[in-house]
Amino acid sequence: MMLRMASTIICLLAALVPVFGNELSTAQIEGRVLARQLREMRPAEDSAHKGVLKIYDGRRVRAEIPVQLQTVVTATNWQAIYTTTGTNHTNAATLTVICTDNQPNRYRLLKPVAAEGPTNQFACLAGNAAMIPFAGSDFWLADLGLEFLHWPEQQILKKELRRSQSCNVLESINPNPAPGTYARVVSWIDIDTGGIVYAEAFDANRRRMKEFLPKAVKKVAGQYQVQQMEMYDAQTRSRTVLEFDFDDR
Repeated sequence: MMLRMASTIICLLAALVPVFGNELSTAQIEGRVLARQLREMRPAEDSAHKGVLKIYDGRRVRAEIPVQLQTVVTATNWQAIYTTTGTNHTNAATLTVICTDNQPNRYRLLKPVAAEGPTNQFACLAGNAAMIPFAGSDFWLADLGLEFLHWPEQQILKKELRRSQSCNVLESINPNPAPGTYARVVSWIDIDTGGIVYAEAFDANRRRMKEFLPKAVKKVAGQYQVQQMEMYDAQTRSRTVLEFDFDDR
């Protein structure tokens, strides 16, 4: 997931200044450039990895759910397909995040229902509608698709050292937050790799809702992949750890 930003940012800034004119500050232009670069990062090839969702109440594991991540790369887009299995209908689901250049993410959620009902329930979601839990965890569908990078308002607040990494601090603003959804996300982006080092999400009342913390990164097939990540719900004090078993290559 290595990101060579320096020369690219200069070229993009030169292209964007005539478009935005004096309406945007340098911090806003640079924020939009960075968000666009992160959106355009895509896997080099198809892959499949097994993992587990561990949902905690305090220190106790409330649920441990097997999950498989399949990545499919096509000529027009790439898709991340998360499939979980569980002993109840809450924990079993298949989520497909469809990422297409210059277009909003699309989220397709397939969930089984009770035997007396239809075979399954299918929903195609986008934007605020994707801010719902995946498989009963603290990860929302929108979290897995990094939805905040698609919001129109982006700006770099500063450069700062976080977890021993030099980072751009990116502020992303949701133009139309619905009640109970993110209104603002602040993320620390590693300058060298483009990886998210840490992120915080806030509601419209400026209350912190979530904390996102990648905890382990591994180089797989020449690219850096997040092997373990944690999502903490600051309001319910629940947290979920998502771990993948990446084979050595």
